[in-house]
Amino acid sequence: QVQLVESGGGLVQAGGSLRLSCAASGRALSYYYMGWFRQAPGKEREFVAAINWSASNTYYADSVKGRFTISRDNAKNTVYLQMNTLKPEDTAVYYCAGRMDYGGRFTYNAGASYDYWGQGTQVTVSS
Repeated sequence: QVQLVESGGGLVQAGGSLRLSCAASGRALSYYYMGWFRQAPGKEREFVAAINWSASNTYYADSVKGRFTISRDNAKNTVYLQMNTLKPEDTAVYYCAGRMDYGGRFTYNAGASYDYWGQGTQVTVSS
């Protein structure tokens, strides 16, 4: 079982950047397919980005494509979300999530596909 802890959130002006980190403990991160999700006040949780164990495959929501980059450093047991050109609509609590990467097909952009979640980190983008 893996425990996930996010960090790096904060307040930033529109057009700015933040890098979120998700640190794993309890088990090597290299076993896990990882995703980032976010939830804004009054809205449903939504998919942001996902990455497989080897980082050979990455996926993004259309709303963040070209602005956000997901990456991982398995040696450091950490997954990152680099967020550039932030917009006020990116304001949300950001969560990292993980599931064992068996190499098979699954719905990477569905929260129900993931078994482990962090506590979230707040990102606020001011206009």
